[in-house]
Amino acid sequence: MCRGNWSRQEEVLLTGDYHALLPAFREMKVDQFVLEYATPRAGELGIVGEALSDRELGLGCVNPRTDEAEDPATIVARVEEALEYFRPEQIWLNPDCGFGCFASRCVNEEEHAAAKLRSMVVASQELREKHG
Repeated sequence: MCRGNWSRQEEVLLTGDYHALLPAFREMKVDQFVLEYATPRAGELGIVGEALSDRELGLGCVNPRTDEAEDPATIVARVEEALEYFRPEQIWLNPDCGFGCFASRCVNEEEHAAAKLRSMVVASQELREKHG
């Protein structure tokens, strides 16, 4: 679920937690929800965790609208929070919005996206060592 990629300015993009969508989410016959959680705009992880812990979570953990790669420790901390609600095998690391692009331009430059993906890999390696 994408909250918008029409701007790199966080303050103009959609904000709010997923609470209003929970009834629809519960009715969906899907195994995994891929949700943006790399920015505070997404709200508390516990709202989804408490309601959808029987599903998989594609956890958005890097922001495609910023240039600086997230520190792997920040990603690990976010996953540790998700582990309060989901088992390790239920959590998948994703960039928010899959580095979504518009037809005429990408949201971020290739080298920045690659650095963010490298941070996700380092975090995933650390989490696998710790949680199997």
